[in-house]
Amino acid sequence: MLDTHARKYVQPTILSTAKLLLKAGLSANQVTWIAFIIGTSSGVWIYFDRPILAVCVLWFSGFLDAVDGSMARLTKPSPWGTVLDITFDRIVEISVIIGLALAFPDSQLALLLLSVSIIVSMTIFLTVGAVSEKQGMKSFYYQAGLAERTEGFILFSLMILFSNYLTLITLLFFVIELYTALQRLFEAKKILQHKEREM
Repeated sequence: MLDTHARKYVQPTILSTAKLLLKAGLSANQVTWIAFIIGTSSGVWIYFDRPILAVCVLWFSGFLDAVDGSMARLTKPSPWGTVLDITFDRIVEISVIIGLALAFPDSQLALLLLSVSIIVSMTIFLTVGAVSEKQGMKSFYYQAGLAERTEGFILFSLMILFSNYLTLITLLFFVIELYTALQRLFEAKKILQHKEREM
């Protein structure tokens, strides 16, 4: 939701950073790798009980993840860059979940349920992107939803910072993610039915 509707407010900063990094000689894929390495360290910092540092590196990696897309659009977007971007996003999320699961074993069931809901939601998201016509600024059809990446980062941050309520916040995230999956599934049905009528 926030990625779709609030991006315009931060896009000037993202774009100026993208231009600066391109001027420094970095490519979009190189920044994708940097964001990945920084982002996956979040789970390590969670495990070693450094929650503020974990949240900071998570958000910084998320910012760079937005910047690399703008860099690609300013140069020449590549399908390989898209594959790296989507894959690394999921690994960063997995690192946070694993870090929390290892640090707080009492919440492992809730974290497992969250992982399942993310898998289902992303399966729908990627499948619809594969069978739909490309639309918008992304290199594939981007389905908006209640829980997009920014909402995920907010909820992950709450999980990290307020670990006393980890199970409760994780279950809330699980419900929101499931709602998003259903939202995307019903939207996919409408999109594909409309596409079939046009054929």
